Amino acid sequence: MSIAIREANPTDVSAVAELFDLYRQFYEQASNLPLAQQFIVDRLSNQDSVILVAESASSGLLGFSQLYPSLCSVEAKPIYVLYDLFVLPSARKAGVGRLLLLAAEAKATAEGKARMDLTTAHTNRAAQSLYESLGWIRDEVFVAYTRPINQL
Repeated sequence: MSIAIREANPTDVSAVAELFDLYRQFYEQASNLPLAQQFIVDRLSNQDSVILVAESASSGLLGFSQLYPSLCSVEAKPIYVLYDLFVLPSARKAGVGRLLLLAAEAKATAEGKARMDLTTAHTNRAAQSLYESLGWIRDEVFVAYTRPINQL
């Protein structure tokens, strides 16, 4: 299977939203295709993320990754946060995730980013193995916290 990686464009919204909805379900969120579609429309319209898609001529979109530009205050340089990476279950173990990660790295390099950061579930061993095979380094220094902000 020949797989091409490219940046998503407005004509990809429906297909990317379906992948995004499946991604959210993987992380135990209820399916909500309208929410997924609006989120993807907003990201592309606002140009506040980069969405890379993996596409097969015969099967359509197989996966995506989403990069958010950010800054590292310590290094005083721009970085990318690779927040989302998802491959359809039927396309896993075909190198799609690897291609998406390599394309993200090439984009970060071309744009002069100092590094890319990502997080994944402790239980997502398959993804961790892939990341480490590509030279990603597990953070053993910092502890991550999150603070939900309630909406009124």
